[in-house]
Amino acid sequence: MIHSLFLINHSGDIFLEKHWKSVISRSVCDYFFEAKEKAVDPEDVAPVLQTPHHYLITIYRGKLFFLSVVQTEVPPLFVIEFLHRVADTFQDYFGECSETVIKDNVVTVYELLEEMLDNGVPLSTESNVLKEMIRPPTTLRSVVNTLTGGSNVGNTLPTGQLSNVPWRRAGVKYTNNEAYFDVIEEIDAIVDKSGTTVFAEIQGVIEACVWLTGMPDLTLSFMNPRLLDDVSFHPCVRFQRWDSERALSFIPPDGTFTLMNYHVGSQNLVAIPVYVKQSISFFESGPCGRLDITIGPKQTMGKTVEALMVKIHMPKAVLCVNLTATQGSYTYDLPTKVLVWDIGRLNPQKLPNLKGSLSLQAGAPKPEDNPSLNIDLKIQQVAISGLKVNRLDMFGEKYKLFKGVKYVTKAGKFQVRT
Repeated sequence: MIHSLFLINHSGDIFLEKHWKSVISRSVCDYFFEAKEKAVDPEDVAPVLQTPHHYLITIYRGKLFFLSVVQTEVPPLFVIEFLHRVADTFQDYFGECSETVIKDNVVTVYELLEEMLDNGVPLSTESNVLKEMIRPPTTLRSVVNTLTGGSNVGNTLPTGQLSNVPWRRAGVKYTNNEAYFDVIEEIDAIVDKSGTTVFAEIQGVIEACVWLTGMPDLTLSFMNPRLLDDVSFHPCVRFQRWDSERALSFIPPDGTFTLMNYHVGSQNLVAIPVYVKQSISFFESGPCGRLDITIGPKQTMGKTVEALMVKIHMPKAVLCVNLTATQGSYTYDLPTKVLVWDIGRLNPQKLPNLKGSLSLQAGAPKPEDNPSLNIDLKIQQVAISGLKVNRLDMFGEKYKLFKGVKYVTKAGKFQVRT
């Protein structure tokens, strides 16, 4: 299925490559580099590119591109999901998925790729199984391997490989038994100049962190599960139980994992947390323009908006900006023409405002279109869709369980048109 994998940094340098069936020249990545140059943001590069002899399927994670080369037609989402599994495994093993960390652990990276893919076909992608086959690197283990010539590869077949619960290893024991769940929602929205919502949807995920002894069987129920339009689950979830009762019944993996992804597409259910009053104009006479932006809370369910940031891709004719911010600070990057206003925590009593003049290149024509505003924000302890966890029950074990749920709402692709 997958012939080759290339890891490419933000600058466009290939710093790691792995081939399974036959060696494919790096020149195949030139088609990807052309698409990357045309894209405004790295996220805008098309995930599937067709070349005369190959298909290039990519994801962007942690300022890195994971580019796979495929020679025959395969379901693109299948390859994309596998690439995300590779990035998640690196994150789990090394604490972060970055170029520096991957280069520092290049031997372990190649060992993991060899186990995760067999002759181009996904084989072992569960973290618990991989950790029994290839032990995570530690400073002490690295020193011992250097002195003895050993490796991180285990000598025995993982117990999970032979089990009907391959995602959980046997004989797990903990002094403190804990299960924590993070409900994280991202709002994708387009708001027009008058403040009317043109498009809005929510992409949600439930991240679990479970440290439990033995083989517990958990059931997670919700107060209002019917609002979820589309769901996908970790393999541990029993789909039949969800289909009949709308409850998550599962034997959890050991450690951190993504329990469920969901989507809320009904626009009337999506609450827009902030409103934006904006005016960006360029004058016909003289090389200048005006900018005035005010942001205030709208539907935040009584919570405070944090990490608020506004990013504007200015027209190429804008040379410099002379602005005044009542809250936060702004920066203007001349080469990329990007204006960033970092507001931070939103104060409802004193709304933040950014206004001032824009200087245009002399002799340049007036920009035809006004730039859009890209909003970034975070709201703690609220799921903007209204989803709430009702209770968590455990069966099969009799010890006391410590449990908790945390809610976070973020901005995904949140755009305000001017």
